[in-house]
Amino acid sequence: MANIKSQKKRILTNAKRQERNKAVKSELRTRVKTATSSAGTPESAEDVRMAMKRLDKAATKGIIHPNNAARRKSRLMKKINAAG
Repeated sequence: MANIKSQKKRILTNAKRQERNKAVKSELRTRVKTATSSAGTPESAEDVRMAMKRLDKAATKGIIHPNNAARRKSRLMKKINAAG
C-alpha cells in the first residue's frame, strides 16, 4: 500500500470505478444475449432497443470504446435481421 495520501485515495476511487464498470459490462452482455435470444418474438423490438441504449450509454460514459459499441450494435442487428 502506498504511503502518499492522494495515492491511497486514488486506489479507493479506482476500486469503486472498477466495480461500477464491471457491473455495466456484465449488464451489456446480458442485454445483448437477451436481445439475440428473443429475435423473432414480439418482445424482440424492446429487447433490441434496450441493448442499443445500454451500448450507447456505456460508450458515452467511457466504459467501452465508441467503436466497440458500434461494432457490437452492428453484429447484433445482423443477427436480428437474419433471424427475423
